[in-house]
Amino acid sequence: MMTGWRGLITLAAALMAMPLPAAADYSLINMTRGVTESSEQIFGLHMTIFTITVVIGIGVFGAMFYSIFRHRKSRGVKPATFHHSTAVEIVWTVIPLGILVAMAVPATMVLVDFEDTSDTEMTVKVTGYQWFWGYEYMDEDVQFLSRLDQDSDRARQLGSEIQPASVPDYLQNVDQRLVLPVDTRIKFQITGADVIHSWWVPDLGWKRDAIPGFVNETWTEIKEPGVYRGRCAELCGRDHGFMPIVIEAVEPDEFDRWLAERQGGEDAAATTADAEDTDAEAGDQLAAR
Repeated sequence: MMTGWRGLITLAAALMAMPLPAAADYSLINMTRGVTESSEQIFGLHMTIFTITVVIGIGVFGAMFYSIFRHRKSRGVKPATFHHSTAVEIVWTVIPLGILVAMAVPATMVLVDFEDTSDTEMTVKVTGYQWFWGYEYMDEDVQFLSRLDQDSDRARQLGSEIQPASVPDYLQNVDQRLVLPVDTRIKFQITGADVIHSWWVPDLGWKRDAIPGFVNETWTEIKEPGVYRGRCAELCGRDHGFMPIVIEAVEPDEFDRWLAERQGGEDAAATTADAEDTDAEAGDQLAAR
């Protein structure tokens, strides 16, 4: 018996002494921390509950292995003869109940916070189509469609001369990004135009279904400028895998300039169209004379 235990101890020591891969990124096996207040709340909740479960696991398995080792038959230990203990049953009912309540309260607070869209500074409407996204900046007279970028779209076609490996961010780029300001509380109104989609950007910490005839609301506040990518997370048809989401978070001043350019471009386009209509009418009048 001692030889067996010594062998196990030697094996465990050898495994612990093995060098760990220096290039391994262990953050990839954990939840995304994200760049918003919501994502940080979720990450903190995840780590808290994970810690609780680890402590419970160590306690339960520690007691089990200790009992197996300490009270094994070879030591001459005789099994207990009792079959019922009211005190034990009360303890193992009350303690788990208390743990569940302790985990449920902060989780419920986070979920309630998700639904609180008050005090938002701007609103963005997101509409899912087969198979692209539509964005509308409410009260700003700016809206556009965001599709898979042309290089990725060509590379994914059978027989294409463009190889997927040659396309940067293959299948993760769009022709028009959703530009948002940082440090701004933004309300999202998410819906669908045809079938159910799901708008998901992991760095924001949440996802929402885009359901035709129904509007889901939530909010976010991005803290760090950068480019954040996501995708449709609901099987929505043939090209479900080809409708990525790209958010470009910028400083508020830069966002204001971008918004003014988009508004100016639309106004200029409208002015040009009006001028062309006026010229056409003038031409018709001259032809009539």
